[in-house]
Amino acid sequence: MTFDIALILLILAAALVLFVTEVIRMDLVALLVLAALALTGLSSPTQVLSGFSNPAVITVWAMFILSEGLTRTGIANLLGRQVMNIAGHKEASLIIVIMLVCGGLSFFMNNIGVAALMLPVVIDICRRTGVSPSRLLMPMAFGTLLGGLTTLFGTPPNLLISAALADHGYTPFGLFDYTPVGIGALAAGTLFIALLGRNFLPQANRTTETLQHSQRNLRTRYGLQERSFSLRVPNDSILIGNSIADSRISSVAGMVVMALERNGQVDTLPPRTSILKGGDELLVYGRRDRFDDMRSWSDLIVERGAPKLHELIAQRTRLIEVIIADSASLTMSTVGDVGFRRHFGADVLTITHNKTMRRDNLSRAPLRGNDRLLLRGSEESVTKLESSPEFSRVLAISEEDLDGDYRWQDYTFVARVPRESDLGGKSLADSRLAEAFDFHVMAIFRDGHLQLMPELDDIIHGGDQLLIQGRPEDLDVLRGLQELETDTVTSPNLNVFEDDRLVAVESILTPRSVLAGVLVNDIDFRKKYGLELGAIRRAGKVILENLEQQKLQPGDAFVLIGPRQRLAMLNDDANLLLLTPVVFTAINTRRAPVAVAILVGVVVSVLAGWMPISIAAVAGASMMVLSGCLNMDQAYQAIDWRAVFLIAGMLPLGIAMQDSGTAEYLTGMAMRTVGSSSPWVVIAGLYAVTALGTMIIPTAALVVLMSPVVMSVSLEMGFAPHTAMMAVAMAASASFTSPISHPANILIMGPGGYRFSDYIKLGGPLTLIVFVVVMILLPVFWPLQPV
Repeated sequence: MTFDIALILLILAAALVLFVTEVIRMDLVALLVLAALALTGLSSPTQVLSGFSNPAVITVWAMFILSEGLTRTGIANLLGRQVMNIAGHKEASLIIVIMLVCGGLSFFMNNIGVAALMLPVVIDICRRTGVSPSRLLMPMAFGTLLGGLTTLFGTPPNLLISAALADHGYTPFGLFDYTPVGIGALAAGTLFIALLGRNFLPQANRTTETLQHSQRNLRTRYGLQERSFSLRVPNDSILIGNSIADSRISSVAGMVVMALERNGQVDTLPPRTSILKGGDELLVYGRRDRFDDMRSWSDLIVERGAPKLHELIAQRTRLIEVIIADSASLTMSTVGDVGFRRHFGADVLTITHNKTMRRDNLSRAPLRGNDRLLLRGSEESVTKLESSPEFSRVLAISEEDLDGDYRWQDYTFVARVPRESDLGGKSLADSRLAEAFDFHVMAIFRDGHLQLMPELDDIIHGGDQLLIQGRPEDLDVLRGLQELETDTVTSPNLNVFEDDRLVAVESILTPRSVLAGVLVNDIDFRKKYGLELGAIRRAGKVILENLEQQKLQPGDAFVLIGPRQRLAMLNDDANLLLLTPVVFTAINTRRAPVAVAILVGVVVSVLAGWMPISIAAVAGASMMVLSGCLNMDQAYQAIDWRAVFLIAGMLPLGIAMQDSGTAEYLTGMAMRTVGSSSPWVVIAGLYAVTALGTMIIPTAALVVLMSPVVMSVSLEMGFAPHTAMMAVAMAASASFTSPISHPANILIMGPGGYRFSDYIKLGGPLTLIVFVVVMILLPVFWPLQPV
């Protein structure tokens, strides 16, 4: 083993670990691989950047645009809905028709686009027939994958395999060279799932579990019905004149104001700046028991004069001023995210940024380099702060400096818990006091003993004195919440769901959504879309609590609530895919004949040999835009740029493996392992390795890594590489066993309520079926040819 081979294997191993662990994004891993090849001198600058000009990469992004043109003009949608009409209501026939339609569309459309297109269609079929989506969505996704096996266009691995052959001087696979084997796999897979495999799909109760996406059923399935109740503002309430935001109604218990009724007029999803008036009735969504618990904090009695407690605090704690270093890892985090009490044993009293001091709502304040923080902590916390590289300066200050410069007493107060208060026996965490009012209990004085910096699970007792960091006037807001009257009977005017003034829709993230991995709080659906997030369904479980702290994940299904006209605007949103029927935007079917003509032109030009597939695809994509089938913005949005960068970044690694002798080295190891086995045993082994690899490695990257090894193995055994390359292409594209194997699998996870094991139950046997079919058909259509 040479040094270059060892270095290549090290880069390869690091990339595989990052792919499996998903510590960083897959496309970023590919770009890091590209940079590593350049920095180590394993590849020249021209080779490092060659992936971006590779014909396979160009064809991939051009095909995304062609697929979008067919979708925008209604060709695929019309075909899908028309064919669905012949399926009837029987589950087996529905599975056959759905899989064949999805497979047929995947002949000339990218299979990710087919899955996104057909998902609402299949959900609509489920609603009309009463068949659970868990019985149809996985067959739909697998149908798109099987259809992708049939043509050069169907899926990126097919294009990459063909390009690898061309790069090594062999005749590349043509447009329909995959068809004989792919059609056999599609037919066998469809029959298997319809006749036997559907027994491995999750069973669902037809009356309770089925996704009949009517408004009432949707709200019941997500548990929204029982979480809605109404509140009335008394005519003498201290909340009168405050906005909804200032009243803290929304922040208490994570509640959402869905509608406001005043003088017989109803405002749905009222702005947070709306001013409350006496007699207002509010329809709210949230946990009523948590709201009632929160109101018990209004029992607190503010004691302005508590010198003994202040004196004890001063004796037992230190005041520290710190400056955040420019290179600190906590910059751009919020105070709440950092957890100063947990990590440093100190509380943040103020933050000064550019001479502007901030004293309230500190938990949501972002931290930046050179910010000056005032902290209060123990002696041990001073040591921790001084030894931390996060701070460029740590300085002790006096109580006199605090009173003079920081007006500490204005932002701390002492409150007593009455002996008979409902707060007795509850923990600080149960109160949600910090989330709702940014109150932080700095100390508890009980029976002559002082407890500094209590933990969230510490229990409050009647008679406790609490030193609270916050504004005492906020307790008036708490008292206002206590004054709100809960109505057991909702006003008929507030039946906003029944009379269609508010609509609940179910949505998922699109495969290329930029919202994946983003906190709900950072998305702010109310500000971005004018909607509210009601619930999230993840791996078959409904999440209703602390939604703002959840990160949306691929495969999540979630409910959005709002006026119908605002929800209809989501039809053109590139990040969200609606599953529940809303008034959909009309598709420009007048351009449908043009889109078909362009696709036919691309196919004919490739078959006739007039131009390479990459040039034909780019020309076709350009004509789609030029003819008005879609515009340039829609074309850019249609491209899965993550897939483009993933492929372009990994292709140079495949070249480096070939040039450095790494592929030959790995081939030698493989040959010593298989010994004198027949070529068909070796091909079967390559198929199995590739199929297993799809469970943890992106298929495009997997094909790039396998191609040089397959080429070397074929030449070592004395036969042309086409047969083995066809086997690897089939194995890579038939990625059924994991939700992360393919974006189409992730897309259906939330709507179908699937768990990881469900993919293995059906995908494992299907993988074996496809393997057997491919190994039977390969000798027929792609017999071994001597070199």
